[in-house]
Amino acid sequence: MDNQTSQNNPQNNSQNNSQNNSQNSQGSQPSGAQSFFDDAARLFDKGISKARTVVSETSIEQRSFVKAFVRTCHDGWLQGWHESNGGNLSYRMKAEDVSACRSFFNETPGAWVPMGIQADSLRGEFFLVTGAGRHFRNIPLDPSENIGIVEINPAGDAWRLVWGLPNGAPTSEFPSHFMIHAVRKAVTAGENRVVYHAHTPNLISLTLLEELDSRDLTVTLWKSMTECMFMIPGGVGMVEWMVPGSQDIALATSKAMEEHTAVVWAQHGVFATGSSLDVAFGLMHTLEKAAGIYLTARAANGGAQIDFAVTDDDLRAMAERLGIPIRVEYLGWFRSNAD
Repeated sequence: MDNQTSQNNPQNNSQNNSQNNSQNSQGSQPSGAQSFFDDAARLFDKGISKARTVVSETSIEQRSFVKAFVRTCHDGWLQGWHESNGGNLSYRMKAEDVSACRSFFNETPGAWVPMGIQADSLRGEFFLVTGAGRHFRNIPLDPSENIGIVEINPAGDAWRLVWGLPNGAPTSEFPSHFMIHAVRKAVTAGENRVVYHAHTPNLISLTLLEELDSRDLTVTLWKSMTECMFMIPGGVGMVEWMVPGSQDIALATSKAMEEHTAVVWAQHGVFATGSSLDVAFGLMHTLEKAAGIYLTARAANGGAQIDFAVTDDDLRAMAERLGIPIRVEYLGWFRSNAD
């Protein structure tokens, strides 16, 4: 009966279909309130994504060179080279680094601080540097508290803080860093950008065992681990003990850096330089490892001087075969053998 009635009454069929369609439509579409919240959620997610992009692209701490700087500090700490607040690191920023960070510089930069030394080649330069009294192990936890950016004045003889290190200052060794940067920039046609100072125990121990000069130390490292010939073909510099942070040690170190990429401070530590953070860290790591090998072998020999299996002729042959421009005048004489 119902089927027959429905078939015989097209108007009823049309009304029923309209009601069913309306119900289906209501079931498949969200209510006005639900639609509002869905739209709000999408906008919120989009905003969060946009904010993350902005932070990753413009925050100073998120710049790739700052991340690499922080990682180098952490790696040095893990090696045991930075007890307490020992050691320091500086990076001469590229023009694009400065441009990317400038909008985040302090609205009111710090006062100019005279250094007592001057370098024309570093006028107007910017440096990312570790802070005085800051601990390397804390740098990854709070970069802006422990590292900062300093600007050099137009005269090339003073610095001021433009970012980071609140109520602080760059490392007390900054005068030494500054002069080393000036020298290495000149001798590498601007390629060198990093100066790294660490308190490496094995290299310091070598300077306690004997009064070594540049030739002694260089040949010891070359023969202890021949990889050092690649890293320091021109040898490693030596500076006798002086008061750290003084103009005297800054000038002596910068003088040694005219011929060397690394310089050892007797009974104190090492300065290593390079075109990048990886290069400077790799140099420091290699020299310290070679010194450790030498000390271990000497200890196994009862503390007596060891006879190196690698001869001067071996080093000459290796240098010739691989095209390493070593300082051949360092070969053929070794102080401990002459004593």
